Amino acid sequence: MSYEDIPLVNNEAIHNFELHIEGYHALIDYRLKGDKIYLVHTEVPAELEGRGVAAAIVTKALEYIEQHHLKLVPLCVYVQGFLKRHPEWNRLLAD
Repeated sequence: MSYEDIPLVNNEAIHNFELHIEGYHALIDYRLKGDKIYLVHTEVPAELEGRGVAAAIVTKALEYIEQHHLKLVPLCVYVQGFLKRHPEWNRLLAD
């Protein structure tokens, strides 16, 4: 399934990136300090597991980070693994 048409929601009030899919929402908890964004935790409801939702939300979050000229600090284990599988995104990493 493709999630390209589902917009990433930046819920700034609670520091979450969200994807709303079939009545559920996947999220990435983040913290923003200056121009650095810390991706803390990725969460996908059990009902959506195994369908590529985590990879989709991480990809959309990385696109957002790039568009907003932020530097990435990946604290989330899933995001760290994603970066190992997709090293082209390492260009966003904070020094």
